[in-house]
Amino acid sequence: MLGKSLGRFLTLSLLAVLVIAGCSAARSTPPGPSAPSVELNVAAAVSMKDALTEIKQQYQAVKPHIKINLNLASSGALQQQIEQGTPADLFISAATKQMDELEAKNLINKQTRINLVENQLVIIVPKGSPLGLQKFEDITNTGVRKFGMGEPETVPAGQYAQQALQTLNVWDTVKDKAVFTKDVRTVLTYVESRNVEAGFVYRTDAAVSHKVQIVAAAPAASHQPIIYPAAVLTGAQQAKEAERFLAYLHSPEAKTIFEKYGFIVSK
Repeated sequence: MLGKSLGRFLTLSLLAVLVIAGCSAARSTPPGPSAPSVELNVAAAVSMKDALTEIKQQYQAVKPHIKINLNLASSGALQQQIEQGTPADLFISAATKQMDELEAKNLINKQTRINLVENQLVIIVPKGSPLGLQKFEDITNTGVRKFGMGEPETVPAGQYAQQALQTLNVWDTVKDKAVFTKDVRTVLTYVESRNVEAGFVYRTDAAVSHKVQIVAAAPAASHQPIIYPAAVLTGAQQAKEAERFLAYLHSPEAKTIFEKYGFIVSK
């Protein structure tokens, strides 16, 4: 009897040890593999800086394995970079011209192309400016010695400004007063610092500054519609993730942020 009791005791003790060891092993077993980290390179017009930065943070909070790298510059400069092979998965232009030219060279996946948002061209002056400008044609006033605008060949905002001034028949009168810049945010900086008396920017650019005021918007039909097309590039290293992010840019969550910064969301 004593031998049987001792044997039963040893058996139960061994089982207890195995159970405890199994539980400990289960607790120490690392969780299953998480989603692999992905870097997504997004080339976008600099006028989208504030909206895209907030959308990026919101997206990465939901998908922490995604790291979004924003390359922000004028659309023309970004087009040149893409043509020269700079890594990019997604391109967002401030005009259709640059996107059309990339599509003609088969550098974008045209099936993914969408019109993302729209914007409005305005003329701004430093807050408290005594010039009293009220309309686009007032850029001809003698008090405006210099005004800022993007280089029309590479900066869509400059292209739109030139078109508007030509439509209003004042371009030849004022073109010698123009200070051309590499992008629209530089125009904003020049006006803020009073290096120029006025400047042509998007309404969304003016909205992020407390140092300038809008005096007029471009008359309807004085320039091409300001449309921001977006598309995944044919050379994308992360094409599927780029498509997912592009879909998110068209979501209600992203729409709220775009509208917060003054963009008009395309239908």
